[in-house]
Amino acid sequence: MIERATLAAPAVCAGIGLHTGARVRMAMKPAPLGAGIVFERTDLQVSDRLVPARREFVRSTDLGTTLVNDAGASVATVEHLMAALAGLGIDDLIVELDGPEVPAMDGSSAPFVDLILHAGLKTRPAPRKALQVLKPVEVEDGSRHAVFLPALRPAIDVEIDFDDPAIGRQHFAFEVSRENFQQLVAPARTFGFRREFSALLKAGLARGGSMENAVVVDDDGVANPEGLRFADEFVRHKALDALGDLYLLGAPIIGLYKAHRPGHGLNAKALAALLADETAWRWTSMADTSVHSERLVHS
Repeated sequence: MIERATLAAPAVCAGIGLHTGARVRMAMKPAPLGAGIVFERTDLQVSDRLVPARREFVRSTDLGTTLVNDAGASVATVEHLMAALAGLGIDDLIVELDGPEVPAMDGSSAPFVDLILHAGLKTRPAPRKALQVLKPVEVEDGSRHAVFLPALRPAIDVEIDFDDPAIGRQHFAFEVSRENFQQLVAPARTFGFRREFSALLKAGLARGGSMENAVVVDDDGVANPEGLRFADEFVRHKALDALGDLYLLGAPIIGLYKAHRPGHGLNAKALAALLADETAWRWTSMADTSVHSERLVHS
C-alpha cells in the first residue's frame, strides 16, 4: 500500500512573489491525516483565512494559477509549489503565508523540493487516493489542445511551439515519480520575454520578475549569464506547471496528460472536462498501480 504523506517537521522560506513583487514568508507544516493541501493567509483579518488547494477555488489562470476562497482570501502562483508536492507525493500539508503569493524562489520547484526533503516526510497508515482515467477526454482552446488518456502510471507529455528562435518547438514526456521529478523537471525555471515586460507591468504582473527567478529571453536569445539548466528547459517547465495545476484535483491522476501548447487555463479546462464525464474515471488507490509499466522517455 502506498501511504499518505505529510512533512515530518516544519519547513520555512522567504522570498518575493513573481507577479506581486511582495515579500512573503512561507511556512510548510505537518497536517492531520486527510486534511489535504491547505494555504493559510496569516496576514489577513477575514472570516476565513484558509484556502484549500483545490480546483474549485481557482479564480485566475493569467500567467499563473490563483486560488480565492469565499471570504476573499487569495493565494497566487501556487503551481510551482503544487508541482513539488505532487512530485514528492505530499498529500496533507498546511502552508502558511503572510502575503498574497507563493515566493518565486529561483522560478522552479527545486528550492521547495530541497526544503521538503530537509524537513523529511512522514507517512501514515492510510492509502493514497488517486483518480484513474478510464477513457480519452479531450479539450481544445484555439490552437491549444489537451487529452487525458488511460495509462498504468501518472505521466505527462507536453509540446510547445514558440515563434522565437531561442525556444521554437520542444517536446518532453515523463512518468511521474519522485526520482524523475527531482532530476528531470523540478529544476526547470519559468521564463518570459523581455519585449513583453513593460506590458506585463502595466497589467500588474511580473513586478517581482528578474533573472534571479526566471529565464529571460530577448532578441539575442537567453539573457541569463548562466544560460539554461537543460537545453529544453522551457518545455520542461511547462510540464512542471501542468503537474502542479493538475494536483489541484487533490490527488494524483493515474493516466497520461498530453498537451500541445499548454498553459494554466488549458490545464484547468482539461481537468474540468475530465471530471465532468463521470464515465471517464474512477477513484482508486495508488496501490492498485503497482504493476510495472513502460517508461516514457523524454525527448
